[in-house]
Amino acid sequence: MQNSTFQTFFRGLITALTSAVLLLFLYSGNDQPSQLEQVLQRGSLTMLTRNGASSYYLGADGPTGPEYTLVREFTDYLGVELKIKVAGAFNQLSGLLEQRKGDLIAANLARTPDRELLFNFGPDYMETATLAVYRRGQRRPRSMEDLAGLKIMVIAGSSYEEALKEAAKTIPGLEWEPRSDVGMEALLLAVSDRAIDVTLVDSTIYKLNGHYYPKVAAGFALPGTLPLAWAFPPGSDQSLVRQARAFMLLAVHDERLQTIHNAFYLPETRLDRVGMFQFMQQVRERLPDLLPTFQNVATAYKMDWRLLAAMGYQESHWNAEASSYTGVQGVMMLTRRTANQLGVTDRLNPKQSIEGGARYFLRLRGRIPKRILEPDRSWMALAAYNLGMGHLEDVRVLTQKQGGNPDSWDDVSQRLELLRQEKWHQQTRYGYARGLEAKQYVENIRSYYEILIWMDTREHPLLAVGAGHARDLYLFSKHLKNRGHGPLLQIIPQAVPGIFFDGFQAGLMSCYFLLVRDQHL
Repeated sequence: MQNSTFQTFFRGLITALTSAVLLLFLYSGNDQPSQLEQVLQRGSLTMLTRNGASSYYLGADGPTGPEYTLVREFTDYLGVELKIKVAGAFNQLSGLLEQRKGDLIAANLARTPDRELLFNFGPDYMETATLAVYRRGQRRPRSMEDLAGLKIMVIAGSSYEEALKEAAKTIPGLEWEPRSDVGMEALLLAVSDRAIDVTLVDSTIYKLNGHYYPKVAAGFALPGTLPLAWAFPPGSDQSLVRQARAFMLLAVHDERLQTIHNAFYLPETRLDRVGMFQFMQQVRERLPDLLPTFQNVATAYKMDWRLLAAMGYQESHWNAEASSYTGVQGVMMLTRRTANQLGVTDRLNPKQSIEGGARYFLRLRGRIPKRILEPDRSWMALAAYNLGMGHLEDVRVLTQKQGGNPDSWDDVSQRLELLRQEKWHQQTRYGYARGLEAKQYVENIRSYYEILIWMDTREHPLLAVGAGHARDLYLFSKHLKNRGHGPLLQIIPQAVPGIFFDGFQAGLMSCYFLLVRDQHL
């Protein structure tokens, strides 16, 4: 608490000092304000960036991305508004900065010797390696020499092209095609589709995108690492750079920088594949306390409680106290903005969270064209729940352009991945989105939903017992196992047909009911 108070005081002090400096300047007679003073005067800072997973994109609840989030923290530190200008191509960023269309470039930009001649750089905030990636099943390249004679494509004006130019001085036959009209994800797709043999990519970008291209693998890493940093206009004016350095020191000290990194680069637990063992474990341990609420809310809003519960599991694994750096909280992982719109005052209150999630889902489903029938209507609403309604409409438009049926979830879901590809998302209104994540999100919920339907229609013991007893049964199962009743647990399931079992706990559940029936408990 004291640390938080100190940080608040420290940030306020910095803002006050910068304002005082500005006032002194205004009365000094100098008619050329510094970069910092220009930002403070207009009350905003413009970030030049690219539309993509490692920089900036529109999520379900508005702008997001690693670079966007970090720069937003910087503008909060300065006490100004953040504005965004997206470049149509990577090599346009430097021109936009030169024309003063923005105050800094934040686009997963590596600080290289060539670029240090063009920009003033802020402090390094991350390091990345350069990877040569190829298609699985092809001969694996293990060095730059192995790239000679291969079809290589990289982003024009990038650090990748700089690395190839340097290597080509000593490696005969090393050639490549620089492209300014494609993004990194399009190049990964080109490798996957055998359109090219190899491309170069930052390890940070590959970490965010690689799992969406399972046919692509890393061949080798180029020697050394490159620091990532924000680029500022060149010249003697270092005023904004100095503020960036002070901010970054504070962000390292209070672990904000690490928290942002973890939020975007660590494995995303909300998108785990359906794991039956894990799911059944949470059915036993967490669902019983929430089951009455799911059922009551679903009844009140004329929903299927099993779908609502499946959504809750996908969002938080039924953890009422779940939260993330991005600000979502509770069973249904509502954002603060969404909660305010729905009148939810306590997102960690399970009833409020589940009711808010139900209302938000129904609101989205109500915006789906009425001609779209169930179940496609619900699947599209789920995609909008994860992705945002704007992105859903974008992909429906793309589906129609490609001759598909924009009212069919099967057709739309097949094209969600296009929102990751620059060739396609540049044609849309809302731009880049993690379309494949939305597709996986819906598929996961459908899987959980089907399991809950299966259990419910068979009067599975884990759903039949009251919430007050389920945890006791789970603890009882552990007790029986510890007492060495393994042989009994193996034969009990045969006496209770039609019940789903996944290990000793499920068999134990049957044992419990038989013992109760025979009055041994």
